[in-house]
Amino acid sequence: MRMRAGVSSINPRVVAARVVQAVLAGRSLTELLPNQLAQLDDARDRGLIQEISYGVMRVYPRLLVLERRLMSKPLKPKDRDIEALILIGLYQLLYLRVAEHAAVHETAGAAKKLGKGWAVGLINGVLRSFLRHRESLLETLASDPEARYALPQWLLLALSAQWPAVWQERAMALNGHPPMSLRVNRRINSRDEYLALLKANGMAARPIPLADAGLNLEKAVDVESLPGFREGRVSVQDGAAQLAAGLLGLEAGQQVLDACAAPGGKSCHMLELAPALNLTALDLDPVRLERVRENLVRLRLRAEVQQGDAAVPHGAWRERRYDRILLDVPCSATGVIRRHPDIKYLRRESDIADMARLQARILRAVWPCLKPGGVMLYATCSILPQENELQLQGFLASQADALEQPIEALWGEARAVGRQIAPGAGEMDGFYYALLVKRPR
Repeated sequence: MRMRAGVSSINPRVVAARVVQAVLAGRSLTELLPNQLAQLDDARDRGLIQEISYGVMRVYPRLLVLERRLMSKPLKPKDRDIEALILIGLYQLLYLRVAEHAAVHETAGAAKKLGKGWAVGLINGVLRSFLRHRESLLETLASDPEARYALPQWLLLALSAQWPAVWQERAMALNGHPPMSLRVNRRINSRDEYLALLKANGMAARPIPLADAGLNLEKAVDVESLPGFREGRVSVQDGAAQLAAGLLGLEAGQQVLDACAAPGGKSCHMLELAPALNLTALDLDPVRLERVRENLVRLRLRAEVQQGDAAVPHGAWRERRYDRILLDVPCSATGVIRRHPDIKYLRRESDIADMARLQARILRAVWPCLKPGGVMLYATCSILPQENELQLQGFLASQADALEQPIEALWGEARAVGRQIAPGAGEMDGFYYALLVKRPR
């Protein structure tokens, strides 16, 4: 989809429908939305499109139940854009402060702009039927666990297995609205100094208790409006992700590998803590590696940036031996659903075994790069044991020169190996960390 900036006739619901349609076809909001919003001048349109797109995916399991109750037969695959408009209409009627008649009229009318005038009456009828039967339909939601908690059944079962006493609380946390979290660059200013700078610019924030450089904004803002952002005073990073660099015991002169580095937040944080590191930032995706380079330039930091596959090591980076390795492996991202709600639609239970196999390949492939006596930090933004403590238990059982170094911390929960941060705990995302040491020869 291409739109010209400044066109006054843009219908935000049409744009949102195309975005939701693309997500339903398998693409991610992170991939789609930035380019779409960048083409629009009106801040209100951008805000509405973002709210609708993220909101629909946040409560998608709930909206899907309603749609199925209200439709006599499912739409054809080629009419997924019309399905997206129905979901958008239901979301507005349930969650937005939009007049009911306006939500129905504008959403149904958007079908014409999609070239499907025949669907105007269908959408109008479905949304008005919801309004007539709202009370009984909402009772249906309360009796359906997937709809009630707005999470797929497989993930609800995983939560109840991991946290049997508080799984409902964890489910609700995954549906929460996360704060915009910042990491203050303490090479330039202290957290208190930057907090004062925010206040002087009319932005309220509070410290993240367990992250020394972390702040949570009371209200999200455009990143470019953060004071000193371009000068490298601050970066955007969740508090849980900020814990990684401090676990590695970094010192000047160490050889350090960030093996799955993009977009570079953890690499940059390590260099902020110890600028004289010899750091190699590696990633498979050349497009995402550009983000690493951009962050390094903005923060005035230096690292060797290389494209490469950590699962199949080759090249100059593979020949080195490292004092420290950060292995932030690809994962299900189930711990960051509140920031990326489309995960609950895009991720399948069957994906987890594939993810675990990839993680095991990367772990075994990169381990030989660690010096004897060196330390590796294994990290995921997952809450699933298969990707976390079970993965590490299997590795430790088969790798004779690997030892766990227990993490003593005030955050998270001790697992059989490593520590798990529950989603929402300490206002942070769900993360897992485990430290491994290679036995000296």
